[in-house]
Amino acid sequence: MTTKQFIAGAIMALLFLCLPFVEANANGPTPILPEAMEHGNIRDQLNQMGYYDMARHEYFSMITSNAVTRFQRNFGLPTTGIAGPRTLAMFENVEMMARIVHGEARGEHYLGQVAVAAVVLNRVEAEGFPDTIQQVILQRNAFTAVHDGQFSLLPTKGSYEAVREAWGGADPTGGAVYYYNPAGVTDSWIYSRTVLTKIGRHYFAE
Repeated sequence: MTTKQFIAGAIMALLFLCLPFVEANANGPTPILPEAMEHGNIRDQLNQMGYYDMARHEYFSMITSNAVTRFQRNFGLPTTGIAGPRTLAMFENVEMMARIVHGEARGEHYLGQVAVAAVVLNRVEAEGFPDTIQQVILQRNAFTAVHDGQFSLLPTKGSYEAVREAWGGADPTGGAVYYYNPAGVTDSWIYSRTVLTKIGRHYFAE
């Protein structure tokens, strides 16, 4: 093998390994944000969500790609196995929702956790609320867990599963956009909302 052939082969191998780190969009391939690749963060997040339970690898392997594909399938994305901008954005949405579920309802039964995730999604679709998951969650005074620090707690796999189920259409609240625990109410205004159902310690209202 000549030096030129060796170099050409090495370049092709490098390009092959890098392919999973781009995702096509209307303007052509876009590289993943560098911070998403640091310290194996993609694999860490997939592992925490329950999609990746193998030992870590030093490169974006087929095992990781398959885990990405399962995540994409569950959240309505094209199943490319490529962790690009759209998939990373969904990672962020799921992570934020799981932290709300964990912070607000980790002491509730699983159905109550699905219900909290459903409320977040219902707000995105409802008039009078922000239009994105991030804006809904970070809206001032919207969720106790955001301003009391519980939002920073690491979610459990059950919290992620509750988010996945709500994203898939499960809504045990019947369309609620509010919920509250009477033991922790600080503003009586919430009692003016029509209660749709009670799950665990939470009342869910429209």
